[in-house]
Amino acid sequence: MDFTTFVKPSNGGGDSGGGGDADGGGQKLQFWKHVEYIENHGKQEDDYEYCMTEFLRMSGIYWGTTALDIMGQLERLERKSIIEFVKRCQCPNTGGFAPCEGHDPHLLYTLSAIQILCTYDALEEIDREAVVRFVVGLQQPDGSFFGDKWGEVDTRFSFCAVASLTLLGRMEQTIDVEKAVKFVLSCCNQTDGGFGSKPGAESHAGLIYCCVGFFSLTHRLHLLDVDKLGWWLCERQLPSGGLNGRPEKLPDVCYSWWVLASLTIMGRLHWISSEKLQQFILSCQDTETGGFSDRTGNMPDIFHTLFGIGGLSLLGHSGLKAINPTLCMPQYIIDRLGIKPQLLPRP
Repeated sequence: MDFTTFVKPSNGGGDSGGGGDADGGGQKLQFWKHVEYIENHGKQEDDYEYCMTEFLRMSGIYWGTTALDIMGQLERLERKSIIEFVKRCQCPNTGGFAPCEGHDPHLLYTLSAIQILCTYDALEEIDREAVVRFVVGLQQPDGSFFGDKWGEVDTRFSFCAVASLTLLGRMEQTIDVEKAVKFVLSCCNQTDGGFGSKPGAESHAGLIYCCVGFFSLTHRLHLLDVDKLGWWLCERQLPSGGLNGRPEKLPDVCYSWWVLASLTIMGRLHWISSEKLQQFILSCQDTETGGFSDRTGNMPDIFHTLFGIGGLSLLGHSGLKAINPTLCMPQYIIDRLGIKPQLLPRP
């Protein structure tokens, strides 16, 4: 199973619509190469990388469909085939979703599955109440969430839980929101205003995104020290224009999403150099094959491709649809669902 399984037959022509303007210091978004890269992703099912990433299949489909949708090219994939794959991954016993058939369900892949179905307006295709029971059953007495039956606790899972239930329209009626909020707050580091995976863990931009997104969905952004946290996030920008996830680390395109989305939610996007960041993101394109890598000159992958394109969308790059910073989905889908995550205004 790969993206080529879902690609519609070509009608000929390939350069109509879309965008490829040079919005970043003269560098041009290789629009059609990225479309082709996503369409061809995972084509060689017998190669080592494909076999070793089977556990990421559901999230990979979410990354690819979302990137294509932001570029206005979602119709290139077969809606029915993707929905059928997602349905086959719902565990009949628990209601949660696995990354692919034959694997155990997990909150991470459950959220990806729900996001895919929302993209295709197909939530009615699954047993939604079973999904709700799966998510609710993972909340612990202290308000935290297990990722699956094996019991790992992480602030990522708190975000996945509230995001899943929000997209299903069932959050407030199901989980103990106040306990969930209390747990996430306990993971805040007072020295920098950031968040780690659990109480006392080091602040990390990816986990900060999850926690800021959690407070956005629960409409409790007032609990954050926005200026302290915003300053720490701004310090993630390096001379190259790229962003890292922690002090003394290299820049990485995925933090163009984690940091940028967090700052956008908190109304502090203007605190970093958007122009330099856009130049960095565009420098991480593979101009021959398409796709984005973590850093300039490295091999592209579908994960960094979504977050590169998503970051460019947040920065207002022409030819891309608007993306919601809280849920990392095209804004038109969030509007269609009637969801209104809390966003702070620019001060």
